Amino acid sequence: MIITAGELIAKAQTMISCLDVSSAKILYEGSKSIIIDVREPEDAASSKLNDSINIPRGLIEMKISSICPKPDTLILLHCAGGGRASLSALTLQEMGYTNVYAITAKFEDIKDALG
Repeated sequence: MIITAGELIAKAQTMISCLDVSSAKILYEGSKSIIIDVREPEDAASSKLNDSINIPRGLIEMKISSICPKPDTLILLHCAGGGRASLSALTLQEMGYTNVYAITAKFEDIKDALG
């Protein structure tokens, strides 16, 4: 049986911590955190959050340790709508990162709230 991308994302979201924009803004403003944009580089080049680091979902496992060597660092992940961020959050959890959140909102709403 084939699982659809939507089903895979829904399953991941039951296993991770998801945030709406308001909750993400509170966490972001209240502590030192890393915001990772898991969209493709061309998407991030056209519009990105001021403080975000672009690591495409397909490269997150290879690049995260150079950006974030401490497993308890607050990591906020975002994409265009929450799906890739959710899958990336699950991957980081499986790698041992303990303070990871996926922002499950549209990019435009995240940009409006977090800059």
